[in-house]
Amino acid sequence: MVFEEFHSSLTGDLPPAGISPLLAALWWDAKGNWEKAHTIAQEVESPDGARVHAYLHRKEGDQANAGYWYRHAGMTPSRSPHDTEWEEIVRALLKA
Repeated sequence: MVFEEFHSSLTGDLPPAGISPLLAALWWDAKGNWEKAHTIAQEVESPDGARVHAYLHRKEGDQANAGYWYRHAGMTPSRSPHDTEWEEIVRALLKA
């Protein structure tokens, strides 16, 4: 799947079949369901999971918690607009 296909799937009611849990989390976030996205992301214990978790807390406005998760991801906190960071993470996960 390429980014454009993933992005166009947002018109549907459910995430595309067969995508990773982290992509599903980002899909739900884009659909406005932060809680579902967070529930999924916090279950993935990996640097990518920490990155998605950090993004979600940053979007929520909890900078301290976001900083904690960025550190676990081995990254400095993003200063990009939320939609830019979302796209960067989706593109990275689609390549993984």
